[in-house]
Amino acid sequence: MGEDGQQLPRLRLDQLLDELQVRLDAVRGTQSRVHNLLEAVLSVGSELELPQVLRTIVESAVTLVDAEYGALGVIEGTRLSQFLTVGVSEEQRAAIGGLPSGHGILGELIRHPEPLRLKELSEHPSSYGFPHDHPPMHSFLGVPIRVRDEVFGNLYLTEKRGGGEFDGEDETVLRTLAVAAGVAIENARLYRSARDRQRWMEANAEIVAALLSGADEMDVLSRIVRHARNIADADLGVIALAVDSGSDVRVMIAEGTGADDHRGLTLPRDGTFMGAAMAAEKPITTGEIRKDPRVTAGPPRFSSLGPAVAVPMVTDEGVRGALLLARKSGAALFSEAESSLLLGFAGQAALALQLAERRRSAEQLTVLEDRDRIARDLHDLAIQRLFATGMTLQSTLRFVNHPQATERLLRAVDDLDETIKIIRSTIFGLRADEGDRRSGGLRSRAVASVADAAAALGFTPALHMEGLLDTDVPADFAQDAVAVLVEALSNAARHAQASSVDVSLVVAGGTLTVCVTDDGVGLRSAGRRSGLRNLAVRAEQRGGSMETAAGPEGGTRLVWKVPLGSAGS
Repeated sequence: MGEDGQQLPRLRLDQLLDELQVRLDAVRGTQSRVHNLLEAVLSVGSELELPQVLRTIVESAVTLVDAEYGALGVIEGTRLSQFLTVGVSEEQRAAIGGLPSGHGILGELIRHPEPLRLKELSEHPSSYGFPHDHPPMHSFLGVPIRVRDEVFGNLYLTEKRGGGEFDGEDETVLRTLAVAAGVAIENARLYRSARDRQRWMEANAEIVAALLSGADEMDVLSRIVRHARNIADADLGVIALAVDSGSDVRVMIAEGTGADDHRGLTLPRDGTFMGAAMAAEKPITTGEIRKDPRVTAGPPRFSSLGPAVAVPMVTDEGVRGALLLARKSGAALFSEAESSLLLGFAGQAALALQLAERRRSAEQLTVLEDRDRIARDLHDLAIQRLFATGMTLQSTLRFVNHPQATERLLRAVDDLDETIKIIRSTIFGLRADEGDRRSGGLRSRAVASVADAAAALGFTPALHMEGLLDTDVPADFAQDAVAVLVEALSNAARHAQASSVDVSLVVAGGTLTVCVTDDGVGLRSAGRRSGLRNLAVRAEQRGGSMETAAGPEGGTRLVWKVPLGSAGS
């Protein structure tokens, strides 16, 4: 009885000591967890680059609640625009596929941004199941991340290590981290916004300086695309301009991923993403450009791209075109702030076009005035002198008795007549206005065709004309020659990647020869050549020929030749 009485207090003391040890361990665990939480908050708050902030948040969350897998889903509207994961390997991510659609439990937190804790994922009414090759997951803990009053995204944690479930303390820790994450995200956004505005201002200053210095229009547009791609972190940049009809757009500049699939395309405004932006006269965005219902026209050209934005290029004279940027599939969507800044920058592209057109108009007016002066001088001075010289030679014939001298004088008179015809043809070409050049003789139509090709090529081809193009070339032959010239220049713009093109039209010895030479990449060994076949058929129908070969310094040389003696046949 005495020993039992001594044993009972000892047992109670042992129990008290054990309980005290448990409480001490719990206090140490709590202290350790608080310490880890503070370290996580400091780590998250120390970053300024948004992508790194988001990565640090999800990595810290996994560590704090001892989870196997973690993810941070960024919300854009009612869907996920980014999805960062921890614990899933690159091979697993590739096997699972692209961005989650936001159904099931992920969508539950998007629709109801409140903490959600589950022992078994599959038992929740909103459970949607996992895609093929997705790792198995059971326990779940999710909390929203708020930036001010906006829900920025959600933290998703699954598979509590040791096979248990997430408890209330895990939820409290994660909610605390989410508050710190919201502050860090806001700071990172402000930092990025300030940095991007500075970069846009610097780019704008460079574009304005180029415009004021009279830089080439295509060079300015290329700079605009290059700056936009770099600042917006885009993989593809495209500028398309409205063509004269207004119902089509032509791609003038394309740089980046798949640029060759876009460069040189002429597409209807209806059925293109850029055309939709031009019609809306405001920025439009999409998460999957390949699947966007507004893209229905033209060849496949967005195979590896996903998020895209298109902004109209607007001036006081209307919409001139559109600027499109696209990122690779799975990248972040373009935000409203990015679209707004891009819209202002696209205005620089429209301004470049407007200034270039006005500069060309001023230059053209100067050229026309010079042409008119030259034409007057040729008519009033050169032709009259030549005519007087011819009359003098003819009157001299009666004083010449030697047959050979008479023959030479007659030949000189005939040469003067031919020279007068050439000068008169030149005067006609000089005095023709733009409308006359497009509907007049071969000389003026050739000038107009070369001028039209300059916009697509990015430079003006060199043009050489020789002989009586307007008087010796019949109208139907001239029509064929213009068609040959337009097709050859179009091929050079679309395929040659040339930096110079030389064009010559020569009438000599009763033959018309059209020659177009570029310094580009040369003819491709394979591909469609229906245009060239059509040119060859035109030559054959006139009894002539067409040849294509390498130019003297590389590139391609096209020679189209027809005898003018077949004009009456």
